[in-house]
Amino acid sequence: MRTTMWFARLSIGLAWLLAGAAAPAADRLTNDWSVPFNSISDSAPAIGPDGTIYVGTWKGRLWALTPEGARKWTFAAGNEIKSAPAVGADGTIYFGSRDRKLYAVHPRGQKRWEFLTGGWVDSSPALGHDGTVCFGSWDGNFYALNTNGVKQWVFPTGGAIVSSPAIGADGAIYFGSHDRKFYALAADGRKKWEFATGDAIISSPALNGDQGLYFTSVDGWLYALTLEGRLRWRLRTGGITESSPVIGPDGTIYLGVFAHFWAVSPEGKKRWQRFGDPLYPFESTPFVLEGGIVGCVSRSGLLCYLTPKGEVEGKYGLSGYGYSSPTVGPTGQIYTPDNRVPYGGFSALRAGVALARTPWPKFRGNIRNTGNILDGNLYTPDAPHPQPAPAP
Repeated sequence: MRTTMWFARLSIGLAWLLAGAAAPAADRLTNDWSVPFNSISDSAPAIGPDGTIYVGTWKGRLWALTPEGARKWTFAAGNEIKSAPAVGADGTIYFGSRDRKLYAVHPRGQKRWEFLTGGWVDSSPALGHDGTVCFGSWDGNFYALNTNGVKQWVFPTGGAIVSSPAIGADGAIYFGSHDRKFYALAADGRKKWEFATGDAIISSPALNGDQGLYFTSVDGWLYALTLEGRLRWRLRTGGITESSPVIGPDGTIYLGVFAHFWAVSPEGKKRWQRFGDPLYPFESTPFVLEGGIVGCVSRSGLLCYLTPKGEVEGKYGLSGYGYSSPTVGPTGQIYTPDNRVPYGGFSALRAGVALARTPWPKFRGNIRNTGNILDGNLYTPDAPHPQPAPAP
């Protein structure tokens, strides 16, 4: 099935001043291609082992696109898709929908299975190396399924769960809940610890190896905890948005704080803030490129690039934006929803700079959106490509 594409080939020059590294010569941010979805998207795209791009839309469609922007297939869920898809090592795509279900879809687009919960599934699934698929639901429960969609265990919390879980090197699972608590569970579902905050937790954690983790709460604080649940520090931001932390090459933490974009030192001190239009808060999670350049998108749709010192190096207009967080492909393409496309669509913007090799450079930690700390640097060209799952 063919999809009409607009090849706008628009360009905006970028200086690409990379701190501590040589700047790529004559790099320009260009629009390589755009695809019309006829729908907006708040789903963060994932990239599969073969380069296929997956993203959900508010019309309840999961799209699969080639790296060149051709539609491979679409899969229809029963309602809106806000959850970011996660791609397993065998190519299976897992995602949640507001039809209260979590889906597993074959790389060719056929449904493998579905699992019904008691509420919307906006939480993005995390994938364990033992085959576990774990996620939260608006019904207040945190679920763990096996690769066949069979429930392994359920952990109840006192509120809706929209926070997307992260999995540590030892298999521990970390997430927040509307009940104001941040949880750490063992791989078998036993509670390791909980940490109380002053309000709901709607952001998703960033793991910094064995050094700890970061997350925000609607109480307006950025928290840094050890993996044992002890408070390292907290920083008053006043932010109440979904923007989640990411980590730069030098350990700097970047996040949106309502109308501002912040850089925070590993010790919990604010280094700088930029922008400041209260009409256009930052709900999207930023991303970090090689050399420390950081990208962020506000609700206005303005995609900005900043140096590690906070100097604005480039801008690109995506028109009115939502909650989606862009991803970066192995050749330096930025994949993102784009409301400049009539009625809503998706674009590939060529930056020529790959994702930074840090513990957590983007939403969900890596390009497959697995939320697993062990899956970093999945775009390495020499990495073997797993075989797709058998056809259903």
